[in-house]
Amino acid sequence: MRVVIIGQQSFGKAVMEAFLDRGDEVAGVFAAPEKPGFPTDPLRAEAERRNIKLFQLPSLTDSAAEVAMKSLDADIGVMAFVLQFAPQNFVNLPRFGTIQYHPSLLPKYRGPSSINWPIVCGDTETGLTIFRPTDGMDEGPVILQKKVPILPDDTLGSIYFDQLFPMGVTAMLEAADLVVSGKHTETPQDDTQASYEGWFRATEARINWNMHVSLIYNLIRGSDPSPGAWTTLDGETIQILGARKQAFASSRHIRLPPGSISAIGEKSFRIIAHGGEIEVFSVRPANSGKRSAIEYGRQKDLNIGTRFGT
Repeated sequence: MRVVIIGQQSFGKAVMEAFLDRGDEVAGVFAAPEKPGFPTDPLRAEAERRNIKLFQLPSLTDSAAEVAMKSLDADIGVMAFVLQFAPQNFVNLPRFGTIQYHPSLLPKYRGPSSINWPIVCGDTETGLTIFRPTDGMDEGPVILQKKVPILPDDTLGSIYFDQLFPMGVTAMLEAADLVVSGKHTETPQDDTQASYEGWFRATEARINWNMHVSLIYNLIRGSDPSPGAWTTLDGETIQILGARKQAFASSRHIRLPPGSISAIGEKSFRIIAHGGEIEVFSVRPANSGKRSAIEYGRQKDLNIGTRFGT
């Protein structure tokens, strides 16, 4: 089939390569313009390396986007990690229309941070959806869905890189085949079951040590590696990355206030919260790289009773 890729970053690149590797023709690529000072977009770079027609337009609503899409004479459009709004007069131009990837089980978790939120909310399942893009935010009819369990110690990184990324690439191929062959179905989303969540950023990722340990742990997991759940120590920001939830081993230090270090071991230290402790293995201090919790502890001279959130 003759495909147009609309997307960006590593996922867009992987989807494009998957179509090419099986013998499909990529007629063109629409990639978001890159911001000055930001890393090179892998999709843009690979499209240029392969001499594929590339369009980096500031808006897909401009007439230039419609003209470009018409010129490509595509069978199907494939939206792989798209943050630009794509109007109907653009996505409907390919002969079999356009399909879009979204990393949640729509209609739940519509919006731009749909991988973070299910983990933060303590869900035990997530997944991906391939759907028809409409002018609404992730509201189009569903073509294909695949489910993924969220295990107790899964993080944003493990769910995305180990599950939703590779599964999503395969699902895009499967959905495109169904659509072009006329074997697909389109199921309207049930808006009574829908939710929309905005960006999960640093503001949302701040740790409140007075919350229950399970809520804190879910926040840490859903923020690892990005944006990084964070707290403070003597006014300095520190992100807590590799961590594990632990029940109280005994009543030792139970009178220490939440946020206090209760134990220091060879590879980790523990921080008290209501209902248990957060065992910390790695951190990222402000303006610094990731390091082990023990290395950080030695540098900051952490002791039993040292309190975070101050």
